[in-house]
Amino acid sequence: MEERYVSSQKAGIIGIIGNIFLLIIKGAIGLFTHSQAMIADAANSFGDIFASAMTSIGSKIASAPQDDDHNFGHGKAEYIFSLLISLSMIVIAFKLLYDSTGNLILGTEFTFSWMLVLVCAITIITKLSLFLYTYRLYKQNNNLLLKANMKDHRNDCIITTFTLISVLLSLYNIYWFDSVVGIGISVWICITGVKIFIESYNVLMDKAINEKTKKEIYEIISTYKEIKGTKHFTSTPVGYQYLISISIDLDGNMSTFESHEIADNLEKQLNKLPSIYLAIIHVNPV
Repeated sequence: MEERYVSSQKAGIIGIIGNIFLLIIKGAIGLFTHSQAMIADAANSFGDIFASAMTSIGSKIASAPQDDDHNFGHGKAEYIFSLLISLSMIVIAFKLLYDSTGNLILGTEFTFSWMLVLVCAITIITKLSLFLYTYRLYKQNNNLLLKANMKDHRNDCIITTFTLISVLLSLYNIYWFDSVVGIGISVWICITGVKIFIESYNVLMDKAINEKTKKEIYEIISTYKEIKGTKHFTSTPVGYQYLISISIDLDGNMSTFESHEIADNLEKQLNKLPSIYLAIIHVNPV
């Protein structure tokens, strides 16, 4: 848990610093040249600052240990703040879609500047570096906040590449593509936000453990020849892990000590799985 917290904090702070820098240069150049694609890109950076801030705050709360009022810790805070990130992305997306569509209809032009090209190049390099850094942390910790940030950095690389294309096309007096890129950016942001929203919502609504992990659990149970069958498999998310409860059928002629020893051994084995917070095994004599 401590490692997850430290990783999220680092990713959040570095993300905030990088995105503030990009917001300033993209916003200034976008407003100066009236490039809708660059303004949209700057608005996206503002959303990224919010996302990075939510990552830092959310990970700090989620890392708090269990207490009398929160018996399973505060892990779900990770998903609450991911939900906030997704909602902010969707709101920004609709605002950009409105502005870009209006500019496309009106045929608004912008002033070409090589500074636009330079800002795009700086953004792509910065965001690619942040993506690779956050991707490494996410693979180590399987943290949804890091995953949301990682996807955001990846999306920004793609978005700014299209912004760069629209800027270069303006050299040939092709201005409509700038607004099209603005529309494309808004749709992309919205789709990403919806995906993060659904993933966070599923956990907060106690969606059951995935089939892959469930199959892995049953494979472990099958190694116990004493277990005649299983019933009542239930699971509930606890942060990024799951609490599971299973009833196992054992020979009713077994002693209480023998049956509980099997249950205890199974619990210990299941608790070693990275996705399991706590396994509870109930013995059902048959």
